Amino acid sequence: MTQAIDNDWWRGAVIYQIYPRSYQDSNGDGIGDLNGIAMRLPHVASLGVDAIWISPFFASPMKDFGYDVSDYCDVDPMFGTLSDFDTLVETAHLHGIKVMIDLVLSHSSDQHPWFVESRASRDNPKADWYVWSDPAPDGTPPNNWLSIFGGSAWQWDARREQYYLHNFLTSQPDLNFHNPDVQDALLDVVRFWLDRGVDGFRLDTINFYVHDDQLRSNPPLPPEERDDSIAPKVNPYNHQLHVYSKNRPENIAFLERFRALLDEYPGKTAVGEVGDAQRGLEIMGEYTAGDDRVHMCYSFEFLSGAQPDAAKVAKVMADVDEKAPEGWACWAYSNHDVVRHATRWDLPPAAQRAFTTLMMCLRGSVCIYQGEELGLPEADVAFEDLQDPYGIEFWPEFKGRDGCRTPMVWEQSNQNGGFTDGMPWLPVSHDHLNRAVAVQEEDPGAPLHHYRKAIAFRHAHPALAKGAHDGVKATGSVVHFQRFDGDETVFVAINLSGEPAVLDMPDGAWLQIGQELGSAAPGADGKLHLGPWQPALALKHG
Repeated sequence: MTQAIDNDWWRGAVIYQIYPRSYQDSNGDGIGDLNGIAMRLPHVASLGVDAIWISPFFASPMKDFGYDVSDYCDVDPMFGTLSDFDTLVETAHLHGIKVMIDLVLSHSSDQHPWFVESRASRDNPKADWYVWSDPAPDGTPPNNWLSIFGGSAWQWDARREQYYLHNFLTSQPDLNFHNPDVQDALLDVVRFWLDRGVDGFRLDTINFYVHDDQLRSNPPLPPEERDDSIAPKVNPYNHQLHVYSKNRPENIAFLERFRALLDEYPGKTAVGEVGDAQRGLEIMGEYTAGDDRVHMCYSFEFLSGAQPDAAKVAKVMADVDEKAPEGWACWAYSNHDVVRHATRWDLPPAAQRAFTTLMMCLRGSVCIYQGEELGLPEADVAFEDLQDPYGIEFWPEFKGRDGCRTPMVWEQSNQNGGFTDGMPWLPVSHDHLNRAVAVQEEDPGAPLHHYRKAIAFRHAHPALAKGAHDGVKATGSVVHFQRFDGDETVFVAINLSGEPAVLDMPDGAWLQIGQELGSAAPGADGKLHLGPWQPALALKHG
């Protein structure tokens, strides 16, 4: 008898992001690969996560480390082969882990055959597959759009004597989603990977797919409204309100086509990365509303530079309730693009535990980034060792993304942390070696064990995974709320400060739970007396 497929497995899932270059090298070339990931799946399974998300491993010239794709339907040789990928999927499924892959549909590499043909002339079959424009009368670009990686978003091409659009590197030309043939080709890519057994997709830069077909210039953004969660403060990209270069309403029609294809395959899911500091939650609401768009959106609200206090957490969750009432968020503190949150927020170990517990209790799904379970701080990468073009461009005010991309540390016994027998593509941080997996396995108080306990706690209570909430509140430094599912109610209160706090316990017959996470019990006066960074977790039925 075949087991019924849970089409809603993604709701409340814990997803573990793997940056393949830096997870495990299996062949000694200093670069992580698909076979290396397969080797380390027992560690991933031990965390109790539901799925892995693998950052791009497709054929690529690697100008942006795989986010510049030259063949959407093949594996880059540095990562292995399609056969290796099939083995990885099979191995993950044997461990009860679903596999999501990172699809970069908004742009390709300039070495993709589609672009090579498109730029060859103005009248070839793929001439309109990318975003081309004649120059302004004075020879300058057609509008003021900026690239996230610095400078104009337009690059002159001498072959066609036109500009092409690139929201990222000049080697990442944007595809033209106004052309239905482009949409069809990209949906063929989606079907290719679904047929190979993937369980879902992380959709890179989902709100960049469609551009304004009139190529209108973006309006300026007042300084007081600028935010550094998408681009660093030193980048003038923050000086515009990007209403024409991205976030176009026409994108909805493509997402509905995408979802219709996904629904042909039971139990498949998608999380869209919404890269927008001003309208992120509003776009999340648009993209996840109903059952005919993406299932969830990856949110940037907790990827910003400032450590969120109780009031900030309550505001973010209230904004989600208001702007995306039908939507579903996917929360993250760290990823391959931002400074690791242990460093970004300057968190002592107790604070790291508190934020981990909070994440596992919030309404939404969760992404954790490799090494996060070890409490890794940002690595210090010297300028001469930098690989990231973003960091090289804006050094030293912005050091790029290499500090969060250094290799995973598995053991302390060699200088490369068990990642490789060769020369690693980025240096292994010596500060990370004493936090390696093998070291933490032997230390009951290590972050690794807290992550396992917090994830298990989430899975033990359906209300935390899929349930509703009564609105997240802040009382002083304490963030608190209730989650509901069926007859189960879970009360969550977490002190997000280094000072003690007191909170009234809500009425009801509550059972203290979460002692393994340091949960406080009500005092003799019926109040919660929370120590610094301490949670209080309680359960009632009916």
